[in-house]
Amino acid sequence: MGADTKIKICGLTTQKAVAAVNKIKADMAGLVFFPRSPRNVSISDACALAGGLASSVQSVALMVDPLDHELDEIIGGVAPNMLQLHGAETPERVAQIKARTGLPVMKAMRVAGAKDLAKARQFEKVADWLLFDAKPPKSLANALPGGNGLVFDWTLLAGFECACPWMLSGGLDVANVAEAIRISGARAVDVSSGVESEPGLKDPDRIRAFAAAARSRGPRAGMRDVVKGSRA
Repeated sequence: MGADTKIKICGLTTQKAVAAVNKIKADMAGLVFFPRSPRNVSISDACALAGGLASSVQSVALMVDPLDHELDEIIGGVAPNMLQLHGAETPERVAQIKARTGLPVMKAMRVAGAKDLAKARQFEKVADWLLFDAKPPKSLANALPGGNGLVFDWTLLAGFECACPWMLSGGLDVANVAEAIRISGARAVDVSSGVESEPGLKDPDRIRAFAAAARSRGPRAGMRDVVKGSRA
């Protein structure tokens, strides 16, 4: 863990964010195709953003229960390296999408308790990655499928092993990512709202600080980077 922690920055909307992702040498960058999200991008904008990513950064197209024609349009227009499914897709649908597109698939799972991890077992042999995000409470009106800035009990993932790699998401930021990694044992982390100055707008200093904290397993290094960035 620490320096070898994989990092995914999700919900890019500007070339400034792309440059920040390249600078920290992130492993993956997410592009959101979901109209209700403040991070939603058009196919043409997504194509430009993906085109600006370094070759070492995998572009990930995030969709929610996509229809076949939507898959075809996004893949044809953007050519992402990976798909992220953030809806109610079944294992059978995941397999269909992989067969149709020929792309690796990350399946997002919403977690509130141990039974949600048990459900994830249904996907471990068909998905290439699992992503564990917080399940919004029913009291939260108009909750998004992801990017709500909510955390869940990280101890649920302690010692969790499955047939495919997994990633921790949900309310992560520079202040808590090191602790989240320590408790959960995550080897990969995903952040969206936790590195934003406002919904949908990524902050390069926060991206840099998050990466430093995740890789050092200590938020102090990350906070120093924020200070340095603000003075630059």
